[in-house]
Amino acid sequence: MEDLEEREVSFPPAHTAEHLLNQTMIRMFGCERSYNAHIERKKSKMSFHIDRKPDRKQEKEIERQMNQLIEADLPVTFQIVKRDELPPEVSTSRLPADAGDTVRLVRIGDYDVCPCIGKHVKSTSQIGRFELLGTNWDEQERSFRIRFKIV
Repeated sequence: MEDLEEREVSFPPAHTAEHLLNQTMIRMFGCERSYNAHIERKKSKMSFHIDRKPDRKQEKEIERQMNQLIEADLPVTFQIVKRDELPPEVSTSRLPADAGDTVRLVRIGDYDVCPCIGKHVKSTSQIGRFELLGTNWDEQERSFRIRFKIV
């Protein structure tokens, strides 16, 4: 679950894109959600632990899929659920201990669902365009960092 203080000052289009990028990486590389993210208006970055360094074709495919999802105009909806009634695909591993008995889920169409208290756009077409600025690969950590901006 994203940190409230950080998300209160976030840029909703980029924050919503963060959810899409997390799910895109999960689907393309079988990884977990980002372990480190800095989402800002001018430039954002997210890091993922994955098995191998993506090639240039795969990087282009990440960008293509992100823009396809944005153009699909998927609805962004919210649902409050009891912690013990969370859907099986929703991990509670990042929920703070004091999160309480209810959790706010953010759904982006049928593409992604994640606990989050941040601000989001109403539909993906409001995000703008996803522009991949660059990537870094750390072989020792098996870490892939994506830098992007929303235009």
